[in-house]
Amino acid sequence: MLGIIGAMPAETAQLVEEMEEREERERAGLHIFRGRLWGVPAAVTCAGVGKVNAAMCAQILISEMEADTLINTGVAGGVAPGVRQGDVVVSTDALYHDFDSTALGYPLGQIAYMERSIFPADERLQDLALDACRRLLPEGRYHRGRIVSGDQFIQSREKQQWLYRTFGAACTEMEGAAIAHVACLNQVPFLILRAISDGADDSSAGDYQAFKETAIRIGVSILKDLLANGAAS
Repeated sequence: MLGIIGAMPAETAQLVEEMEEREERERAGLHIFRGRLWGVPAAVTCAGVGKVNAAMCAQILISEMEADTLINTGVAGGVAPGVRQGDVVVSTDALYHDFDSTALGYPLGQIAYMERSIFPADERLQDLALDACRRLLPEGRYHRGRIVSGDQFIQSREKQQWLYRTFGAACTEMEGAAIAHVACLNQVPFLILRAISDGADDSSAGDYQAFKETAIRIGVSILKDLLANGAAS
């Protein structure tokens, strides 16, 4: 069973609409839709915004829906040079940019008392996603890179540049690292697939509102191609 998580209703609405043999279940306030998505057994849900919502959702999909693979889809703010509005980022790994235990001697972003704070995405899923991007997007409009997450909507050029300098981030959002964290603890392969809605800079709030729906459509098209070409096999 493939578990697909979005943060906002708009990020999962088309997936739910296209699902066959659909049934709805409710867990902890989540509306989880199970069925076949483009021929693949899947559970799709909207987690809500932020790390706690995302982590809870990921664990429910694994523990109660028996998801053996997780994909997080949605929009993000571009961080690395060359990552532009309308591009797609395929995760190599994920980490928290707002976890700060430096007072205890840990580097910024490292989770205190844990051996792992950087969560690697499944390499096979990465390759499949990049193949989908090559089929659907022009060269230079897709990227393989690190995704950083925090409970912040980034709308500052200074903060955007800091995220790149400090973590080498390709893009930033608010859920992916929490889903990656839960997936790794459960030894479940995962992928984060993000379409860039804004530049995580001083104009990001307006750009996000204007381009969000287009970015979501781009992400859904990549996910559809990914599933059609073996993501769940």
